[in-house]
Amino acid sequence: MLKIINEQPDYIIAQVNIAEANLNHADAFKSELVSLLTDKGRSVWLDMEQVTYVDSSFLGALVAGLKHALGAGNDLVLLDLQKDVHDLLKLIRLDRVFKIYADEQAAKAAINNNE
Repeated sequence: MLKIINEQPDYIIAQVNIAEANLNHADAFKSELVSLLTDKGRSVWLDMEQVTYVDSSFLGALVAGLKHALGAGNDLVLLDLQKDVHDLLKLIRLDRVFKIYADEQAAKAAINNNE
């Protein structure tokens, strides 16, 4: 479900390889994400380009992953969200909780400007 597509010293980019991020995938996703965060000890940037639908259980898994990352001094960043998914995160104000960027370059630029 998560495929590492790029490893950098400070972060890893992992692609979420499901279209409908729902209850059927939430537990397995959370487990993979927490394992990735624990094993690599770096921030994880999730490429969500393939995800066209997200339900509340999957959102809960994302929030749990963020909590785990922050607790370890890292971060969970969302990249390349589909419009509907991005609109949902805005509607429920999770865009204020997650760092959301159009792509890796936008994330790098924003993070470098904040340092």
